[in-house]
Amino acid sequence: MPSFASPVLQFDESQLEHINNKLNAMKPEQILDWASVTFSGLFQETAFGPSGNVITDILHAQNNSVPVIFVDTLHHFDETLDLAKRSQQKYGFKLHVYKPLGCETREDFVAKHGDQLWKTDDVVYDYSVKVEPARRAYEELQVQAVITGRRRSQKGDRAALRIVEIEKGTGLVKINPLASWSFQQVWSYLRANEVPYNALLDQGYKSVGDYHSTRPVNAGEDERAGRWEGSEKTECGLHKDYFAMRAAFLARKKKQDAAVSPSSSAQQVAPVA
Repeated sequence: MPSFASPVLQFDESQLEHINNKLNAMKPEQILDWASVTFSGLFQETAFGPSGNVITDILHAQNNSVPVIFVDTLHHFDETLDLAKRSQQKYGFKLHVYKPLGCETREDFVAKHGDQLWKTDDVVYDYSVKVEPARRAYEELQVQAVITGRRRSQKGDRAALRIVEIEKGTGLVKINPLASWSFQQVWSYLRANEVPYNALLDQGYKSVGDYHSTRPVNAGEDERAGRWEGSEKTECGLHKDYFAMRAAFLARKKKQDAAVSPSSSAQQVAPVA
């Protein structure tokens, strides 16, 4: 289990509320300026979705060289991986790519975890492809704060999103400069500023995740309706309670191990982080 530093910003809930009230009146550019002078260990964490692309463009316009963390689940669309390359070529940011532990390719992942793990055990899948690689990145890169593209208009768990959050138990600060924006504001910015975006957006997608659990959005549906259809999930794990995710992962792993006979080959899972 990784060691977590004390919170970088130490203040009570009323002080955090005061900061958020001040930042709510600011434009994304001003929020990003505030973040850049407040945190030395500041990173942008993105899967190159529309909001993340807007933030990357704003940071570039400010000559703000914030490094980028990309968690490659090994199950992204080819269009997403192509966008990651195009974005880095245009903006020149330092890109840190983290993949599931011990896996370099999708074939490696299947060999280690079996085929279609997202169907057989979505808890182990989410932990292995998102939570563990992200935590490894935070520890190795000494991350104090991450900039995310989450917005209230995406609804679900994000409806009450604040601009600044401090993750309980870890001290990780999450900054959401586009929290108050709508999808239309994001889309208008992308087009007006000729920002690289995922080609899947032109095919009806609005929120793009792994290829096996993402579909285009129909007229009148919420922006993230195309994610995890038929499931109650609204988040993949990156923005859930880390310790709850870890506990669920451990419980599933214990159950798997108990179900495997000595003569069988146990399905491997990533070591706990």
